[in-house]
Amino acid sequence: MHKSCETIESEVSSDVIPVGQMEGGLPTVNDSSSEFKKSELGMIPKDWNVIQIGSSNPFVTSGSRGWARFYSESGSTFLRITNLSRRSIQMNLEDLKYVALPSEGFAETERTGVQNGDLLISITADIGIVGYVDDSVPKPAFLNQHIALVRFNPAKVSGKFAAYYLASEQPQRHFLASMDIGAKAGMNLTTIKKLQLALPRLDEQCAIATALTDADGLIEALDRLIAKKRAIKKAAMQQLLTGKTRLPGFDLKWKKTRLGNHVIFLKTGTNSRAELTQGDTVSYLHYGDIHGASLVQLDASSLAMPRLPDAKASSLPRLQTGDLVFVDASEDLDGVGKSIEISAIPSGGLVAGLHTIAARFDKAILADGFKGFLQFCPAFLNTLRRLAAGTKVLATNRRHIEEVEMLLPSTEEQSSIAKVLSDMDVEIEALKRRRDKAQQIKRGMVQQLMTGRIRLMKAVESQNI
Repeated sequence: MHKSCETIESEVSSDVIPVGQMEGGLPTVNDSSSEFKKSELGMIPKDWNVIQIGSSNPFVTSGSRGWARFYSESGSTFLRITNLSRRSIQMNLEDLKYVALPSEGFAETERTGVQNGDLLISITADIGIVGYVDDSVPKPAFLNQHIALVRFNPAKVSGKFAAYYLASEQPQRHFLASMDIGAKAGMNLTTIKKLQLALPRLDEQCAIATALTDADGLIEALDRLIAKKRAIKKAAMQQLLTGKTRLPGFDLKWKKTRLGNHVIFLKTGTNSRAELTQGDTVSYLHYGDIHGASLVQLDASSLAMPRLPDAKASSLPRLQTGDLVFVDASEDLDGVGKSIEISAIPSGGLVAGLHTIAARFDKAILADGFKGFLQFCPAFLNTLRRLAAGTKVLATNRRHIEEVEMLLPSTEEQSSIAKVLSDMDVEIEALKRRRDKAQQIKRGMVQQLMTGRIRLMKAVESQNI
């Protein structure tokens, strides 16, 4: 009697390595070369088999055309390639579309309706993105013509294992090599059926899928927590940077200040990245590094930054802690006013480079630590956006910054506000590091588990009973 994957998964789940212990590695068995064999997919364990998807007699289909006339603000879920993600086999449900179907007269609903356990593959445009349907997908749900569906017999093949397998590095190479090349690159259902899987026994398939699901669960939980902390920080900035909420102990009225009366601008470099080196003395802050920064402060003493040749750096003034460096151009409004405050200087000195504006404000007017948050103050940002000019790019110049007039709290209150917001940044960055480490560990798990280099103990032991 065959057991389904769901039954086996419940039996092995307690024996799968907990996500919290991933750093210690998975339990292993003998992985010597004598336990492996050559296959069309490379070296695999001797007790694994290579099959074509079609040989397991799954239900294979794809979505169809003609759904546009049913688009609606509500109704049944309509899945598109944008609902698939290369980050995870979990469906991306942030931008769902819906269809309102007639009660009769449309025959495609039964064939293209998805069920839990279905494996989805993009077959046009961005080919080979793999998704897996579970309870998170609102049903009824249907496919468009750019997605193929594979529904395995769960007593033979775990759809979730197959999804993880096809999304892993080596099968993706085979996947892309198999695609049809024509006027428009794509895959057909015959090609899908010819895709190969390296399959362990069903109980090991389920154990591997459970372990990787746990890893994905940790990553998703950290992503949700990061999003929540960012939302909290955004709300805090909206309140604290406008004076709508005051921190305890501060009640003095904010003063209107024209920034141009309290700033000097420093000469900046005009050197492209091609002119920069790694071996010279002076560090160079490029506008691209400001656009790409996730924090409002730059500890340049701890970063490996590009260097400017000494001869070219000799005419440029050195930045100091508390200096604020802006980008002078952006392709969209979100980048206008983008800036970074220097919090530490490398031993060889630091200069501002191409397409930047380096501003040194009077510390009696703007406190160190607070200046980096100016770009989120509505009065500051709205002035720069109003004055920005250009066709392909939106420009900011020194005069725009000088013309900003805004209400400012005392420097003591500024410092307290900056401390609250910076602590939030530190917490978010710590969570991002945890998330990135979890992603790295999961990639290692996929590589080891999908090649059989690491075996889950429960599944392997069951083969010897």
